[in-house]
Amino acid sequence: MRYLSYILQILSRGKTDSASSRHVASGGGMPQQQRKAPAPATLEDFIIRRDYTGARAFLEYANDEHEEGEEAAKKNEQQQQQIDQWIAYCNFHLGDYQQALNQYQALKDPQLSLNVAVCMFYLGLYEEAQQLMEGTANTPLKQRLLFHLAHKLGDDQQWAELLDVLLSTPSVEQQLSLASMHYMRAHYQEAIDVYKRVLVDNKDYLAINVYLALCFYKLDYYDMSQEVLDVYLSQHSDSTIAINLKACNRFRLFSGRVAEQEIKNIADNGTFGADLIRHNLVVFRNGEGALRVLPGLLNIVPEARLNLAIYYLKQGDVQEAHALMKQLQPTSPHEYILKGVVHAALGQQLGSKEHIKTAQQNLHLVGSSATECDTIPGRQSMASAFFLYEQFEEVLVYMNSIRSYFVNDDVFNYNFAQAKCATGYFKEAEELLIQISDMDIKNQHTYCMILSKCHIHCAQPELAWNVFITRDTNAEAFLLLQLIANECYRCEEFWVAAKAFDMLEKLDPSPENWEGKRGACAGVLYAMATKSLRGRPPGGISEVIGLLRESSNSQADSMIKTIRKHIGNFK
Repeated sequence: MRYLSYILQILSRGKTDSASSRHVASGGGMPQQQRKAPAPATLEDFIIRRDYTGARAFLEYANDEHEEGEEAAKKNEQQQQQIDQWIAYCNFHLGDYQQALNQYQALKDPQLSLNVAVCMFYLGLYEEAQQLMEGTANTPLKQRLLFHLAHKLGDDQQWAELLDVLLSTPSVEQQLSLASMHYMRAHYQEAIDVYKRVLVDNKDYLAINVYLALCFYKLDYYDMSQEVLDVYLSQHSDSTIAINLKACNRFRLFSGRVAEQEIKNIADNGTFGADLIRHNLVVFRNGEGALRVLPGLLNIVPEARLNLAIYYLKQGDVQEAHALMKQLQPTSPHEYILKGVVHAALGQQLGSKEHIKTAQQNLHLVGSSATECDTIPGRQSMASAFFLYEQFEEVLVYMNSIRSYFVNDDVFNYNFAQAKCATGYFKEAEELLIQISDMDIKNQHTYCMILSKCHIHCAQPELAWNVFITRDTNAEAFLLLQLIANECYRCEEFWVAAKAFDMLEKLDPSPENWEGKRGACAGVLYAMATKSLRGRPPGGISEVIGLLRESSNSQADSMIKTIRKHIGNFK
């Protein structure tokens, strides 16, 4: 399973009260009119240029300058409150929500209750934010915040009521808030429709192109996502969010190495979104540093939990992956898929039908949903569900429909080969298995079993025997030997079957293994007597006699005598 790259989710926010007296950018996600600002000289210049670090430094410097005297003291106190309010605003826009919350609360100004609630929202303190807004005035910002809180808290009734309010309000802020809700509920096309309508009347709101790019990314339209993103990057080439999204597009279109090149200059500069960048670097590096980085981001970056679970799955630590996903209530296709995969792996490990059933339900739900049934992940999910149902003809229908996207994907080819083998397409399965280069897969017991079976059914039993002799002697090798013995017998490849049963008899001299050896040797004699091209030993009848001599069963001597008596017939 591939790692998920996380795209920062941006919610539209109106101006905070602390910014209401100046013409500045509205809360984090609200686009502003593009204009060319001179070199920063005032607080407003810093804010317009979105240089919140510079603005904070400017305010902290101004904080050190105070006049003396009684009147000056009063004036200084008022000025101090304004400065503290602006510093909190800057901290908020720098992503330091806890510091902003502490500063807003320290001001003890009832008029800042909404600012406090917004900080709480970003810190995941949803219930506290809800309670704080009960006594505040009913403003558009309050409506938007309550709308998103209703979604987070699962209050469907309040959510529906506030949805009607937003739908009836034509303001840009309300429409963008509605679009962000569509995005969070995975209704990406609906979000695109809203963003395009807003952009028609507000072409200078360049940030909307970022939101559109996010939606196109979620729909797997990576080229289209990059195209609209470039419109924004041409004017704001230093945007952390836009650069990160570009890197994610590069990751999907090319590779993790290409993606990493896009964000290498902002990875260690402590900028807004630093946690996001750290997370995505783990993704781009195929899990390198996962245990060092991801555990600390579980409550910060939503995909951190999913990617850590994927890491554990790749390491074979299914129990740890299950512990991470156990309490997760899936809300998106990726979450349902990962939960299904974890339960499938755990079910196979424990032999649990209950876990397998849960996996089937999660994967089938994604594959049959109207929004996912025609997507690549949707069809993969349905193929996986049918695989668990052991309905392999159906598996092939879905895997064939997306085959062209995974021609050189070893994992896909491995699963495809298993389905082909189960439905009797042995030659095609053999070709797929030989194409695989991943040594982790090629060393798996299941791979060796399936490849051996395909070799046998493709009239190449000696290749199956070679697979066995290259394996270490253990319980899995014994199972492989049993498969070779029985499959060769069924396919009338009697000589390799005889060698396999001979080896089994030496390891376990049971009546069943002797009977298998006896029958295979009889089959070899029949093949030689009838001049069959299949099932004959390359060294002639002497090789059969040699196998029988090594048996401790008394019937072996009788067979040898009979062979010698009629040796002229076996050429």
